[in-house]
Amino acid sequence: MICSSLCRVPFMPVLLSWVWENSHSRRSSFRGLRHNLQATLMPELPDIAAYISALQPRILEQPVTQVRLASPFLLRTVQPPVASVHGRVVRELRRIGKRIAIGVEGDLWLVLHLMIAGRLHWRPTGAKLGGRKSLAAFDFPKGSLVITEAGTSHRASLHVIAGEQSLASLDPGGIDVFASDLNTFRDALKAENRTLKRALTDPRIVSGVGNAYSDEILHAAQLSPIKQTHKLEPGEWERLFTATRDTLQLWTHRLQVEAEQSFPEKVTAFRTGMAVHGRYGEPCPRCGQKIQRIRYANNETNYCAQCQTGGKVLADRSLSRLLRSDWPRTLEELEALKRR
Repeated sequence: MICSSLCRVPFMPVLLSWVWENSHSRRSSFRGLRHNLQATLMPELPDIAAYISALQPRILEQPVTQVRLASPFLLRTVQPPVASVHGRVVRELRRIGKRIAIGVEGDLWLVLHLMIAGRLHWRPTGAKLGGRKSLAAFDFPKGSLVITEAGTSHRASLHVIAGEQSLASLDPGGIDVFASDLNTFRDALKAENRTLKRALTDPRIVSGVGNAYSDEILHAAQLSPIKQTHKLEPGEWERLFTATRDTLQLWTHRLQVEAEQSFPEKVTAFRTGMAVHGRYGEPCPRCGQKIQRIRYANNETNYCAQCQTGGKVLADRSLSRLLRSDWPRTLEELEALKRR
């Protein structure tokens, strides 16, 4: 009854929400949530490229001595049997969207999709598979590639397939931005009228881009994450295309350099040097205004209202439904409510 009465007071829902979100306990809770998300966000193109760079000197031209499976949920194929790769030499490493494909003699492929919580680790040869997180190990003369997955969802997958045609069937079909020109890029994103955020993160449209790097791309392009693809002007398409290539190239190079020093054991979507992703409430490196966010399910979109939306604060789905007309529309309204 008390809460019901308070919520009828103008602006009270916003004030209550803001006080709750900025309380010490709330900040502590958010830090814990952010820590958990760091371990459960899907590796994207730069991360997959870094894994491949780290694996090349370790397993290329080396025989697969054994594949050990600790979880029956990982292997998603029956033929060819996983034992058919034993003793075969690794000839190629390839990225297929967000998958890592390990090609061995005889045109056989081990294709790993880490999904959200899967990670790779390089361990001494014959490393034990202990604990619930361990899914499998690929043993090589120089060491063992161990696959782990946090949580109990069992989303990570391993396909053992034969031939290029079977390998191509696992490709979602998104364009490779580094092999595309502006026209190809624009046509792919305009095939359906979607928000830029959804278009960039759809693997059937763009290959290898997910939640984290889409935030960085849109900030670099100074475009709203909810702008519709059918409403972009020619100049905006040029900015988006350039920002997509430059952002992915920057982070791919940066992570590959790190992978040359040591195996990437801590793959996370929150990285030092990012402009907006994971930086809610921190100053925008371009204009100094606080980074805003939209939260949904286990994901969030981070953006700068000043740089990307003309100063408009985008509605958070759940919170804006609760607050309705009290939802602040601009940065000025938001700051005014906080001062109250």
